Amino acid sequence: MSESKSRRQFNPQQKAAIVRRHLTGKEPISNLADEFGLQPTQIYTWVKTVLDQAEQAFERSAGRVSPRMEAAKDERIARLEAKLAKKDEVIVELLQDHVQLKKELGEP
Repeated sequence: MSESKSRRQFNPQQKAAIVRRHLTGKEPISNLADEFGLQPTQIYTWVKTVLDQAEQAFERSAGRVSPRMEAAKDERIARLEAKLAKKDEVIVELLQDHVQLKKELGEP
């Protein structure tokens, strides 16, 4: 019978710390893999993820927003405005019903 190892879960902060140690501290991936009980390919995958998203980091740090991010923001604003308009319609309808009910009951 073989022993099965339980999978360890690393949160984003832990993954980032491991990647930073490799990239800035020049620690070999094999040493980090041994230390954290990981396969080296897993750390290579995390490093690739960080490097693939480098452009986004520069866009945010320069205060510029990509057209894709701007479009997503505009779409979200439009959805929220529509939701707000619908809420306002419901409130108006409820208030009208309330006023009508008060009239029917003879309340001032």
